[in-house]
Amino acid sequence: MIPNTVINFEETAGRVLARGVAVIELEAQALGELARSLDISFAEACEAIVQAKGRVVITGMGKSGHIGRKFAATLSATGTPSNFVHPAEAAHGDLGMLVPGDVLVAISNSGNTPELRAFLNYAESLGVLVIGIASRPRSLVLNRASIGICLPNVQEACNSNIAPTTSTTVQLALCDALAMAVMDLRGFGRNDMSKLHPGGAIGLRLSPISQIMHGGANLPIVTAETSMRDTISIMTGKGFGIAGVVDGDGRLIGVISDGDLRRNFDNLKSAVARDVMSVAPKMIADNVLAEEALGFLNEHGITCAFVVSEDDPHGSQQLVGIIHVHDFLRLGFG
Repeated sequence: MIPNTVINFEETAGRVLARGVAVIELEAQALGELARSLDISFAEACEAIVQAKGRVVITGMGKSGHIGRKFAATLSATGTPSNFVHPAEAAHGDLGMLVPGDVLVAISNSGNTPELRAFLNYAESLGVLVIGIASRPRSLVLNRASIGICLPNVQEACNSNIAPTTSTTVQLALCDALAMAVMDLRGFGRNDMSKLHPGGAIGLRLSPISQIMHGGANLPIVTAETSMRDTISIMTGKGFGIAGVVDGDGRLIGVISDGDLRRNFDNLKSAVARDVMSVAPKMIADNVLAEEALGFLNEHGITCAFVVSEDDPHGSQQLVGIIHVHDFLRLGFG
């Protein structure tokens, strides 16, 4: 058991901060070495993953295993079916998760992790292509790999050069680079991503604005001949501080905002909506993604905008909804 240590924060804060900076700088330097070390084997590995008829099976022991799990998750989330198999469990029956047509990715810092031997033997017996990732060129993993990616032999951030830190950072960056390059080769884009991420913050960002907007009876709409008394009542009652002016076909022809009311204050008693509205209103198509819609509001410095149908055969101004910046804040991003 590690004994409790009393720390004088004022005396140690500077030293601790300097240590944190040093670790980050060391790992950043290692990432630069990794970028410079990439060669044709990286491209070959990406091509092998794209051409795989089955799944990408990833294995690794210890901290390399944790990186492998994350790699499998990233690949699966970006269009490449993948799963992680623990090498120790593989030797007790989970080798059955590897079948002909798969690609095996074996990750090991030293490249000599003994638990990987059974997996490599089995992959060879099946004729499965093996991508090896390790830092020692003449190691077990790279000797047995069909495609070998040799990582730079970096110094760990641990003072004893033992605890996996810099080496796992390099592994993680390489796996991210592989996943993103494969994603690009597949042409996997935003629409594909939205199908695989229906929940959470990513799902929200990639949702079409039609799933978030207010519509129907909640729309603050008036006609061109609506009196300004009734228009202001609708603007206040619907709570958006704005009114959309529509024609007889429900198409948006103008918008009335608080600014329009102030500019026409002296004439409001006798005016109708047509007299006060601003033409060429800012509109968002209903198939625009939520994050793009929020960017649109921020870019134009407005708090809300009307949503129009992209599929309207009579034009692109058929009013279907309204979105407010508070909707994004309420849903957790903005």
